[in-house]
Amino acid sequence: MRIDKFTWCVRLTKTRAIAAESVSKGKVKLNDQTVKSSKEVLEGDVISFQKHNAIFQYEVLSIPKSRLGAKLVSEYLTDTTAPEEVEKFRVYQANQSTYRENGKGKPSTKNRRDLRKFLGED
Repeated sequence: MRIDKFTWCVRLTKTRAIAAESVSKGKVKLNDQTVKSSKEVLEGDVISFQKHNAIFQYEVLSIPKSRLGAKLVSEYLTDTTAPEEVEKFRVYQANQSTYRENGKGKPSTKNRRDLRKFLGED
């Protein structure tokens, strides 16, 4: 199975287009080598997947025939990511949430004016 389709089938990406884009940008590596989307994935291969500043690693146990349900992913993929990488990702997520609370949307005109006044841009 192609690496872009495999990353989509085992739910490493949400869509097939995002999977192909990730591979073409070099965020997905197969056995520590940058590959093209058409590269075939085999059992026993190691996939490195970069999310923001962390690199997650997975070992391929078997190849699925189609996209899997979330509960079945563990039968086809083993997470071998180092704990330091997981912690880096958690720190990144925590830092992102401090910029603006979730669900608040973009700032209003009044908020922008207050911010400009505070920064002395007016």
